[in-house]
Amino acid sequence: MHGSPLFSLTGQVALVTGAATGLGRAISEALLEAGADVVCSDKDVTRLTETVEQLRAIRENVIGLGCDVSKARQVKALIRQTRDRLGRLDILFNNAGISQRRPARLHEISAADWNRVMAVNLQGVYACSREALKIMIRQKSGKIINIASIWGLVGSSGIKPLPAYNASKGAVVNLTREMGIEYAAYGINVNAICPGFFSTRLADGAYDDPRFVQALRDATPIRRIGKPEEIKGAALFLASRASDFMCGQMIVLDGGVLAQ
Repeated sequence: MHGSPLFSLTGQVALVTGAATGLGRAISEALLEAGADVVCSDKDVTRLTETVEQLRAIRENVIGLGCDVSKARQVKALIRQTRDRLGRLDILFNNAGISQRRPARLHEISAADWNRVMAVNLQGVYACSREALKIMIRQKSGKIINIASIWGLVGSSGIKPLPAYNASKGAVVNLTREMGIEYAAYGINVNAICPGFFSTRLADGAYDDPRFVQALRDATPIRRIGKPEEIKGAALFLASRASDFMCGQMIVLDGGVLAQ
């Protein structure tokens, strides 16, 4: 709030999905620190409540709303409540995401697991963006930031086979490009962050395996796994006026993995 006005979000309303833990929580914290009023959403209402209480130690301007982004009716209610309670919507972070239940090659993954991943990672981005855009088009301004993945840009099987996750994030990458083009004329910037290896609940306990952790470190030039708070700088840049001339682009945040 006390830095460059280029990065100030004072007076802005932001919505972050998947905000109860990990990257979503860190993004919510960054937005609050920059002066935004923040709606944190997650389907895990218990963890969400705890997170919102802790975030209020930064600023009081944060509320929590439960939502499963794979359910269209819940998404509509989430966007409607955000608008009704705060009057507008300036920033949307499509952060909610899941991985496969276990690593598996394409012929091994069940249709149920495939559809589950797509419902959250792709359909969720579609549903949230569709409802948010209805507001942003009327405002003639807005920022939508999709959280994709480096596995939306390259395949993961050199480490673990994750075809459903990779397909969903690859779709988010190109959807970001398409949305960036479609809505630029409305004063709406759509971009994405492609994280590499971060220590979050998305990994479903994989980071408890020291061999897996070492493999990720070995694959990362910085030789360590990212901390959730290290997404805050990229998130603030894309949410603020600093990125006003940027549309349909990906910021890769991976410690150098894809530079190799």
